[in-house]
Amino acid sequence: MSSGPLYEKTVYVAPESADDFAEWLDQHLADARTVAGVESIGSAETRAAIDGRPGFTWRYAFESDEALDVFLEREANESYPGPRQAFGDAVDVSDRVLREDRAYVSDDGQTNCLNCGARLRGQYCGSCGQRARSRLISLWELLRDAFGDLFELDSRLWRTVTPLLIRPGMLTADYLAGRRARYMPPFRMYLVLSLVFFVIAFFNPREELALLYAPDQAEEAAREETDGNAGDDETGEALAAADEEEEEEEEEEEEDDDDGFNIQVNGDDDEEGSCELGDYDVSDMPEWFRVRFSRDRIEAACTRTFISPEGRQEFAGKMLDNIPLGLFILLPLMALVQAFLYPLSRRYYVEHLLFFVHFHAFFFLMLTLQVLWARTVDVFGGPTPLAVLPIVATSFYIPIYLFKAMRRVYGQGWFLTFLKYLLLLIAYLFGFGFMMFIAFLFALAGS
Repeated sequence: MSSGPLYEKTVYVAPESADDFAEWLDQHLADARTVAGVESIGSAETRAAIDGRPGFTWRYAFESDEALDVFLEREANESYPGPRQAFGDAVDVSDRVLREDRAYVSDDGQTNCLNCGARLRGQYCGSCGQRARSRLISLWELLRDAFGDLFELDSRLWRTVTPLLIRPGMLTADYLAGRRARYMPPFRMYLVLSLVFFVIAFFNPREELALLYAPDQAEEAAREETDGNAGDDETGEALAAADEEEEEEEEEEEEDDDDGFNIQVNGDDDEEGSCELGDYDVSDMPEWFRVRFSRDRIEAACTRTFISPEGRQEFAGKMLDNIPLGLFILLPLMALVQAFLYPLSRRYYVEHLLFFVHFHAFFFLMLTLQVLWARTVDVFGGPTPLAVLPIVATSFYIPIYLFKAMRRVYGQGWFLTFLKYLLLLIAYLFGFGFMMFIAFLFALAGS
């Protein structure tokens, strides 16, 4: 055992010089043991001959790195000659420095990673990145593990969100160039931002946190009427307004045209309503479509869905539930369009897909910020234009962002990029319309 490094030499000697080298080596090792800083020298070991040249290996043990440096400098200056200086071209010399492999011991006595089993070199595993400490010491540590990326300014989350917002195409360009460790993985970022958006967008504070809000006067009046407390002027006005609004909705739902695919809603306040289809014919459609969207099924679904406000609200909820899946399906379709727009870019399909993963993540981030801003203005009672202004600004920023991202990632001129940008927008309109139609069919079939 040595407190410092080991210096190992391996020498292969020409056959005619083998005997002379063996004598020189015995004398050299004896002299080297007296050199300051050398703790010990192991005996020379023979190695299998290569091309008839016998081999020898031995090691010097030094007390410190500084002692090794002094020894190597003296050998290089020939003040203490090594095998190269003594035998020249008759020997082939290789050397290396060996240092003790000291294992890291965690606070709970672990020397190997509990996740992958690799030997620890520090407080984080060099193979999988897991922290060496296995026990949670405090509640704060548990919270820091859960929300560390959110509150640490130097975390990958913030290093990803900032260029995603203000540097169009930078994340895609850096990822394709191999600069990836500093950012969140693209699909993880997309899934997180889309989930955050849908949670925030469909979270109604007045319903989920009703205890924190004062009751609405119209709602109170309606409840009093339901409980039999009729006669109050405010309640009568509320019910009259509700009846008038319901009549307007019924008038808007009725269709006077009897040609084509026409849904007519029949019924009044005293009898249960129903839906009647006009010239609805699916005989020319495929079998799977005729079975799922037959006349009887559509009329029954229409009756359940559009007769009552509760049914319409439930149908809208089902459509919204299908939108995230539709947007996810839209990603590979738009990547395919981009591959056709850039046939000579020498990029793989997955690289085009990466571009839209980043763009859709940006889109969800912008929508999330819009919703949060509108909610904040509403909570503090700000004027309506203050809530609308960011929406107007965003409607201009998002298309500009897409154009600049295409310029940065694909590197073409303004004119060609603008033409492909217009074609991409048209493809987006058709793709989004098709996605909404599919979401409508799924919601109708599940009603």
